[in-house]
Amino acid sequence: MGSGPTVVVGTYPDYALAQQAVDHLSDNRFPVQRTSIVGTDLRLVENVLGRLTTARAALAGAASGAWFGLLIGLFFGIFSDSSWIAVLLTTVIIGAIWGAIFGAIAHAATGGRRDFTSRSSLQAATYEVHADTEVADEARTLLISLNWQASGAQ
Repeated sequence: MGSGPTVVVGTYPDYALAQQAVDHLSDNRFPVQRTSIVGTDLRLVENVLGRLTTARAALAGAASGAWFGLLIGLFFGIFSDSSWIAVLLTTVIIGAIWGAIFGAIAHAATGGRRDFTSRSSLQAATYEVHADTEVADEARTLLISLNWQASGAQ
């Protein structure tokens, strides 16, 4: 982006359409380094995935611990004189056991204040394509042609 002011040259209901608009500008040799996509009216959306029990927390901890054990096992296996597979298997099992223990303890420590799992994401109500003031008219003209083509008009 340039250091000067920018103006809105297009507003879209979802990110994919805003991305398509900038791609159209790029396809028409527009200097896209002078544009940006700005999400407006941001909100945090937390989708609840399910109930979290001590057993599920332990299972999730075991999975993370196994991955960590795999990483450590790969490092140890490289420098070990003994069986590489045995070292790898041992570190994965030890990692899974410790991960399960720590997962269960961490869940129990919450005291039931958060007995569910969720996934959070930021979502915007609309997406604006901004362009530097000097090139905004050219961008608008190109985006109007994109909308004209998308409508099926001749």
